[in-house]
Amino acid sequence: MFKIDTKCVQSGYEPDNGEARVLPIYQSTTFKYDTAETVGDLFDLKVPGHMYTRISNPTAECVEKKISDLEGGAAAILTSSGQAAVMLAILNVAGTGDHILVSDKLYGGTVNLFFVTMKRMGIEVTQVVPGVPLGKQIRTNTKALFAESVSNPQVDVLDFDAYAAAAKQAGIPFIVDNTFPTPVNCRPFEFGADIIVHSASKYMDGHACVVSGAVVESGKFDWQNGKFPGLCSPDPSYHGVNYCRDFAGAPFVTKARVQLMRDLGVSPQPIAAFLLNLGLETLALRMERHCQNALAAAKYLSAHPKIEWVKYPGLETDTAYPAAQKYMKDGQTCGVLAFGVRGGRSAAAKLMNGLKLAKIVVHVADNRTSVLHPATSTHRQLTDAQLKAAGIGPEMIRLSVGIEHPDDIVADLEQALRQ
Repeated sequence: MFKIDTKCVQSGYEPDNGEARVLPIYQSTTFKYDTAETVGDLFDLKVPGHMYTRISNPTAECVEKKISDLEGGAAAILTSSGQAAVMLAILNVAGTGDHILVSDKLYGGTVNLFFVTMKRMGIEVTQVVPGVPLGKQIRTNTKALFAESVSNPQVDVLDFDAYAAAAKQAGIPFIVDNTFPTPVNCRPFEFGADIIVHSASKYMDGHACVVSGAVVESGKFDWQNGKFPGLCSPDPSYHGVNYCRDFAGAPFVTKARVQLMRDLGVSPQPIAAFLLNLGLETLALRMERHCQNALAAAKYLSAHPKIEWVKYPGLETDTAYPAAQKYMKDGQTCGVLAFGVRGGRSAAAKLMNGLKLAKIVVHVADNRTSVLHPATSTHRQLTDAQLKAAGIGPEMIRLSVGIEHPDDIVADLEQALRQ
């Protein structure tokens, strides 16, 4: 069994004699077959292979295998974005009249997906009410429990034990967005998760070059408990295939691919999969540097008189420090931290405008240090009440610490704070 550092480089693609050592880009929408019977068997899902790049592609397949291996899953599917990954994961188990329970701390785009778009689809979504037992918030029509392993932008660490226990008791899948820590720092399947989603556009790519997502299945959830007939009853769109019976090893990912990906078309381009794989090869190295740099920045900011508060689980004084020690590798989470500037929104804006190395971008978790004001950007669509409930104040800045030299990052913060 290889270490995860080795898996980042080696997993997913094994060239045969005389083949390209680097994963090839199969930039083709279609594939050639020798007989009509072969095509028929592909469309009946009787044999493995690629029908059309909208559903699967050899380049994407290799990257899917790598991500599945990194997470310790049974199978994975790449998507065109992280939002698409979340959408597929939910629509694979829920439909009109169903309910999803989600954490009270979520990325703003995910909040909009759940409470606007999913609502239009007839799926009711409610957020966890802090202080109320999770089991009492799960209904008879609840089909999934969803949370982020490290929340964006609050940088809180999830209580995996509580969520996993509640989901198991209810017989529903526990879905975790593991974007920020990545499998290098957190392995949700080891703490009771059943499905993992990623915005692979972040640390997995690392270079801010490609938008993509992923869904990974543990292969251990009992889909035949009576709550998920879509997975365990004949699918008329595929001549009566039963995913639990015919694809017992990975029924969730198989259904997501041949049913939802086929119909919604949220597939990654082969070149996007190739670029993502390049990022994955250095993921373990980069995550170590991101975390080291973020801790240095967090320590500097927490001691500065112009900073009201700092949120980073690597700080021993942080409320999430114990959870990070429990669920994260060596207590390391990611390179993202949040802090509040004394003076509110205007002071936060002045600080951001004064930065030179760190840039203001609508992105997070890549090699370059960047900042953003969540209340007026990624979470702008939230109401004041939702912002308050999510712990996102007007003074908050989200700092995504890159892999530059830590002294230069701290010096940039210092010169901006002097202004």
